[in-house]
Amino acid sequence: MFSYRHAFHAGNHADVLKHLTLIATLQHLMHKDPGIQFVDTHAGAGLYRLDGDYAEKSGEAADGYLKLRNFQSETPVAPIDDYLHMVASFNEKGSARVYPGSPFIIHRLLRHAARDRLKLFELHPTDHKSLTGNVEQLQAGRTVSVLRQDGFEGLKALLPPPVSSGGSRRACVLIDPSYELKTDYFRVTDCIQDSLRRFATGTYLVWYPIIPRAEAHDLPRRLKGLCAPIKKPWLHATLNIGRSPRSDDKGLSASGMFIINPPYTLKPLLKEALPVLEQALGRGLGQGFTLESGG
Repeated sequence: MFSYRHAFHAGNHADVLKHLTLIATLQHLMHKDPGIQFVDTHAGAGLYRLDGDYAEKSGEAADGYLKLRNFQSETPVAPIDDYLHMVASFNEKGSARVYPGSPFIIHRLLRHAARDRLKLFELHPTDHKSLTGNVEQLQAGRTVSVLRQDGFEGLKALLPPPVSSGGSRRACVLIDPSYELKTDYFRVTDCIQDSLRRFATGTYLVWYPIIPRAEAHDLPRRLKGLCAPIKKPWLHATLNIGRSPRSDDKGLSASGMFIINPPYTLKPLLKEALPVLEQALGRGLGQGFTLESGG
């Protein structure tokens, strides 16, 4: 149950898609003044060393963040630049040793004047200990809470979110389990269904791996099915970097982001960014991207 460690995968192509989408979403949500409750249901350790044993053993960042960092685009692409600047802000100038996970990306964008809050769930004992230590260094006080609890279950108590000082309720939730267990796909669906019942106007971001498993391919279809009856808008983006020519390459090559109640600005931003991501990270056979919306 506790075998998955994101440290092996930090900064890979899936993180690029997930964190680029997350940053673009948060930047839009923060244009409005009222405070937001952010929730990361599977927070991990929060910070990762790209020069550490885990990352160097997998080498996945070389086909993700590090490759994108060295890619020269003819024209600037705002969401990619924002993502690269975000990761660079955690490193000394010119270095790429540290990769921030979702908790630290969200924290960096929090507006203290608006009293934004961040709730982090992590059940893995080692990662929870690392996350707690990393968050303590922020000296964020009550702004950031770390809970060693199942994020699927813990989210229920946080929805609907508390009323902000401006009198409104706002929430943004990132759901990105490891999917090592097949049941995770069904738990995601159940979690979204329950969350929409508790707080239908929240923004929900779901990351998932695209692998040869029926549950993985069925997940976006099921999420669309939850949105249709209640007329909730959704956005679905996928990125496939293709297979490496290496015969021993069996790692993840594609992933997707499904966003419910997305900002209206997100689709045009991803439409601009995805072709560049394919160009920068693509490895050949099977590479490509998709972008669709509905609701």
